[in-house]
Amino acid sequence: MKKLISYLLYSSILMLFISLGACQKEFEDLPEQNNSEAIKASSNTAQLIKSASSNDGSYDNIVDGASCFSINFPYVVNINGLNVNVNAVSTLELVQDLLTDGEDDLEIQFPITVTLADFTEMTLNDEDELEDLVEACQVLEDDDDIECVSFVYPIKVYSFDIAFQQTGSVTLESDMQLRRYFDDLDDDALVSFQFPISLKLYNDIEHTVNDNAELVDIIESVKDNCDDDDNDFTQEELSDYLVGCPWLIEEVVTNGTNQTNQYLESLMKFQADGTVTVNNSVGNTVNGTWNTVKVGSKVKLRLNFNELSGISLEWFVYDIDDEMLKLIAKDGNKIILKEGCDFVNNDPEVLRNVLQECSWAINKVTVDDEVLKRLLGYEFTFLANGEVTLVNGADIKNGTWEVANNTQGRLVMSIEITDEPDVSFDWLLSDLEDNNLEFSMGDDDYELVLEKICVDNIADVDAVEIRDILKTGKWEVTKYLDDGDDETEDYANFDFTFSSLALVTVSANSLPVHLGIWKVIKSSDGQLKCYLNFGVIGSLEELTNNWRVISSTANRLELRDKDDDGGTNTLIFERK
Repeated sequence: MKKLISYLLYSSILMLFISLGACQKEFEDLPEQNNSEAIKASSNTAQLIKSASSNDGSYDNIVDGASCFSINFPYVVNINGLNVNVNAVSTLELVQDLLTDGEDDLEIQFPITVTLADFTEMTLNDEDELEDLVEACQVLEDDDDIECVSFVYPIKVYSFDIAFQQTGSVTLESDMQLRRYFDDLDDDALVSFQFPISLKLYNDIEHTVNDNAELVDIIESVKDNCDDDDNDFTQEELSDYLVGCPWLIEEVVTNGTNQTNQYLESLMKFQADGTVTVNNSVGNTVNGTWNTVKVGSKVKLRLNFNELSGISLEWFVYDIDDEMLKLIAKDGNKIILKEGCDFVNNDPEVLRNVLQECSWAINKVTVDDEVLKRLLGYEFTFLANGEVTLVNGADIKNGTWEVANNTQGRLVMSIEITDEPDVSFDWLLSDLEDNNLEFSMGDDDYELVLEKICVDNIADVDAVEIRDILKTGKWEVTKYLDDGDDETEDYANFDFTFSSLALVTVSANSLPVHLGIWKVIKSSDGQLKCYLNFGVIGSLEELTNNWRVISSTANRLELRDKDDDGGTNTLIFERK
């Protein structure tokens, strides 16, 4: 698929009929000035004409994230569990309204058909194929589509031989016909518009154009005024951004091979003097150079290392935000960097203070590549004297903790709890937010994610109300959908009794069969959450999760969650 996409995007070879509504005429009388305005199909003027008549794919960037293609109507997107039928540009305004913040989930239902800049259509069958196409768009030397100017049709075009004698003419009625007409021309072909023609600018003002010089002047003067595919940063801003913080290398793909293990947990540091270093977790350092250059509407980052030839390339910025920088180069090369100001060369006292502000619930813990669901919802309390407690309701485990910097300057949290070896490690801080902390141990096989639990989270009025409702009577599962598969029957014989001690008793035929833990809080982002932990006991393990509360009444609680594969799970409790 990647080869096909690269072929379509980079070679731009399109041999399609142009008879779609175009009226060919040959050897008619030629307007007097037009042979003197003839241009070669390979000229810069012809390239501007092709760009100005290309398919504008920017209007649906909120869905596909790229301007060099558009998704053909109709198609369906799922936003936070709601299916939206996108059948016109106006529907995209509804999509925009539904995407209220960065935590929203938008999923495209495949397959979809897309139209490229040259009006070629292709079918994409899954998210991976879409991602390949988006990445291929980013490494184009410049945006193929000029969005700030459009031709007013119909337009007549004449063709000539090398002696500037007319060989034919065609009347074109649309951008697609004009683009395909120029795509089908040989490089040495000579053509000319029948002037005057009209151009409509981005501000809806029409200009009359009398010759090629005026045509070029107008397109060149406005082509960058409304380019939705331009970077959201300048060359200088990118340089300042790179120098501002150390960068943790999260992923590296070179020459079609994933090289992440070679660079995992390495830090890349850019200096204002044009030098750059890559420092790994054991203290080894590789030196190189860097600079940024402007290429059309895009900015490139050039890296040069004598010892790291795989990443010594010219990189385009694919995505950039407050935390991540994604770089791509031709042939599928990729680097993902994570901004490290919070966890590199930071004062250990900063993390110590954060940990002591409140309790911290385990959102996820992975040890030796195994997710330990049994620890979900357990709470750490870090004390100023270096002691730490781990509580799961009735059970309390004690240990010690400390924070320091390693040889890279990264913050490390050391935990030692004799009775709980699965959390007793030297955890490298990989993300520090106000209410969430993420730790690792040099690879993806070990991960610890903590969520802050303060008094306000527990005492929230809505959270208290839901807890009070659940503590009344017995409850049963009336719906459980695992990524759309109905597995409700697995819980038909279970009753659930929620107690005030954060314990939940599961009974079958009125006999207790299992004891779990639960809590309902309001998270820092204002989302009501319900932690359920039944360990790894049979089908109950499926319910162990950090659920989002979708709705609640006196007799019904609906919960929802996204699994690691992007699927949506739904759990509904009703009072018996």
